[in-house]
Amino acid sequence: MAIFSKDLGIDLGTINTRLADNTQVLLNEPTIVAIEVDEERMSEKMVSIGQEALNMYGRVPENIEVVRPLKNGVIADYVITEALLSYLLQQVGGSMRIFRPRVMISVPYGVTSVERRAVYEAVLEAGSREAYLIQQTTAAALGIDLPISSPSGNMVISLGGGSTEASVMAMYGIVSAETLRAGGLDMDEAIITYIRRKYGVVIGQITAEQLKIKIGAAVPQDQEQSMEVQGQDQVTGLPRPITLTTGEIVEALQDPLKDVIETGRRVLEKTPPELVADIIDRGVALCGGGALLRGIDKLLTKALGIPAYLVDNPLTCVVEGTVRGLELYPVLQRSLPKV
Repeated sequence: MAIFSKDLGIDLGTINTRLADNTQVLLNEPTIVAIEVDEERMSEKMVSIGQEALNMYGRVPENIEVVRPLKNGVIADYVITEALLSYLLQQVGGSMRIFRPRVMISVPYGVTSVERRAVYEAVLEAGSREAYLIQQTTAAALGIDLPISSPSGNMVISLGGGSTEASVMAMYGIVSAETLRAGGLDMDEAIITYIRRKYGVVIGQITAEQLKIKIGAAVPQDQEQSMEVQGQDQVTGLPRPITLTTGEIVEALQDPLKDVIETGRRVLEKTPPELVADIIDRGVALCGGGALLRGIDKLLTKALGIPAYLVDNPLTCVVEGTVRGLELYPVLQRSLPKV
């Protein structure tokens, strides 16, 4: 590493983007941007980025749009993503015109060459000196110190906001993996649909997420919790309060959770028996924001027949692993995504 340059890792997520160097997580911002649209001039102007933009979600006038530039873990709007990355890199490194950083950024397994190229070019255009890609679960494994350098099997399931990824790794490479292009946002949507069908009340994504975090669970709980939320009556259009329980959120989440289970099962079916035996001994590491859903470790343990456990740093292991990936680049190089 050059004396005045910096090595940075980026976890570019559908919900949150995190930046870290080799000492700490430097930044954690929602991956969301507010844009002012001028229809007469056919132009767009960025109003706010990150937490400030998230606070505006669902509360803006017609001329302002609050958008997520990533969908299902990949770039949906290149221009906005580049502007977002440029802003975040400047936040941690000043102007960086002279000493630009070397960056490693995570991408889901199985993304297309076009999607990989979009991420790679966005990072370079945002101000990095060099850019490298790493699979999300490989970064997560490095961030939680799994022994993926050995010939034994290690399994990680990363439950993100826009995608869910399951991988089995050995010898620094991915042996079998699958990405489900659905995640935490789809769980929120399932809660919204459930409430609309059962109560005839419409709630927003932010409210659904609060329900999921505060009283949600993957399996029935011994202690039932409840939470009151304000929604909009479908018939009258007027505000209407309703009270939801943990059991109802469990019921609402069954379909998206079945998809997560099936993704894990398919990966295990494609894994050589010797490596499956290793995974039975070591367990399945769960990371990402979705791994914080209460009881999801128990659900996956029962469904897969292999112990599943929540890692110590589920939210930051990917970004910490991207930084470590830069240090290990010479040995990782052959198994990293090509651009």
